[in-house]
Amino acid sequence: MKDSPKAPAGQRQDARTESYAEGSTSSRGQIRIVSRVASIIRVLARNPKGLSLGEIAKEVRLPKSTVQRLVDALDFERFVIAAAPDGGVRLGQALVGIVRGIKSGTLEFARPAMAELARETGETVDLCVMDYNKIVFVDQVSGTHRLRAASAVGVSFPLHSSSAGKVMMAAYSEAQLKQIRRRIKFTKVTKFTIATWEELLREVEEARKTGVAFDREETTIGLCSVSASLRLPTGDLAAIAIPAPTARFISHEKFLSSKLLECCNSLQQQIDNLLSGAD
Repeated sequence: MKDSPKAPAGQRQDARTESYAEGSTSSRGQIRIVSRVASIIRVLARNPKGLSLGEIAKEVRLPKSTVQRLVDALDFERFVIAAAPDGGVRLGQALVGIVRGIKSGTLEFARPAMAELARETGETVDLCVMDYNKIVFVDQVSGTHRLRAASAVGVSFPLHSSSAGKVMMAAYSEAQLKQIRRRIKFTKVTKFTIATWEELLREVEEARKTGVAFDREETTIGLCSVSASLRLPTGDLAAIAIPAPTARFISHEKFLSSKLLECCNSLQQQIDNLLSGAD
């Protein structure tokens, strides 16, 4: 039996080039889809109460029909759920569970102490980590006051306007702060938001002395917060924050700061003891 005739070298090269191009096109298409899904998740993380498909399409600059298909896929995986009868959606518990699971080995230890802190103060207690130029909520215990601060796990805020961002920056070295400085754009979130590195550095230095940092309506008008940092067993930083309506925060600022420091110092001692035992 005779071998089939081989194609000329030029044709074989063309075939390989065409196959590679098809693969590259397919890869680019997959990357584009992932990027679009990620942009939708980020938009919904910034809007915990949910958005309509039209609002999402406007935010991510995609056709509404494309957003509909991507949201349907996220809904199938329970990454989004209905937010309102008019068709709005918000992040679902499946995605929230993933966020928690990522940090479960290092952050779950904090929840009992957070629950006790929320019980003692009546205020909501948040657990935050740093993500490039923002802080992200990774856990929350709701307060008992009827009027209380409430956000959602996965929501993020700028470093420069959040008490958690400031107090975590206070734990970094000067060299690390120089790197962080390049990331911050000093966007004015409210009229009280810090607008310069010099102002931010003054608050960071104060946090180094006192162990706590404040957000006085810099992120949300009508809300203030105080935060203290923790060094996790992994060496990473986290922060525990207590947000509260401004009027109540001002009248209880010293009490909240004291209780927060007491909580974080106790947790840090537990972590240090754990690490010492591991050694």
